[in-house]
Amino acid sequence: MVMNEKEKMINGYLYDAFDEDLDKERIAAQELYFKLNNLPPSKNDERNEIIRKLLGKTGKNFTIRSTFYCDYGYNIEIGENFYANHNLVILDCAKVEFGDNVFIAPNCGFYTAGHPIDAQERNSGIEFAHPIKVGNNVWIGANVTVLPGVTIGDNTVIGAGSVVTKDIPSNVIAAGNPCRVMRNITEADKGKYKK
Repeated sequence: MVMNEKEKMINGYLYDAFDEDLDKERIAAQELYFKLNNLPPSKNDERNEIIRKLLGKTGKNFTIRSTFYCDYGYNIEIGENFYANHNLVILDCAKVEFGDNVFIAPNCGFYTAGHPIDAQERNSGIEFAHPIKVGNNVWIGANVTVLPGVTIGDNTVIGAGSVVTKDIPSNVIAAGNPCRVMRNITEADKGKYKK
């Protein structure tokens, strides 16, 4: 079976990133997020309508602050009560799934795309993409980078400035470069802050 470049991309094979059909799909996404990023904040209904057109799946309640950038949009799925602060970048050459109640701080990036280590292969324009999955009730701190193929479990907190290169389990606080589990989230974490 011969696959086209989009099928190769979605299935984790090396593919031609400069493929004409993929380029057209990226331009279509750019047109939509350009409109989104240039709407005033008061135009919330229009903003949400564009986001629904751009993304593959949304919940009923979500907020994505400008600016927002992606490659295709259709490979991004967000659950209920999704919140993304300013300057979110999602390179969705593969599927990027967010569960319910996910909070993303400013300046975060989720990158499914990668390039061959060999310079000759890399310079030919081929790349690969591996999916990213973020569970329910996850908080991603500011300036976090999530790399291809990573899964982040439910109820987890990723500390600011982290570079997430490997899977992170549920119910933990993880941080660093590379990101590592610091500790489990416990009952002692409830009621920790002033109300």
